[in-house]
Amino acid sequence: LVEQIKEEIEVLSEFLPEQLSTEEIEAKVSEIIAKVGATSMKDMGKVMKEAKAEIGASADGKAINEAVKKLLN
Repeated sequence: LVEQIKEEIEVLSEFLPEQLSTEEIEAKVSEIIAKVGATSMKDMGKVMKEAKAEIGASADGKAINEAVKKLLN
């Protein structure tokens, strides 16, 4: 049963978008911050909206959120 599940995971993994690394997420978020002119945590909503639109499923929302918080502080 475990082997069968591992095989299913391998097959399904091929169809998922490749996930960005933490460094790649931070670089993309940094570009977005400059693009929208964000200067403080007050602008987090604008940055998150744009980041989710641009990055999409290539990164987890939590990872994007952490990168935005780190770069806006």
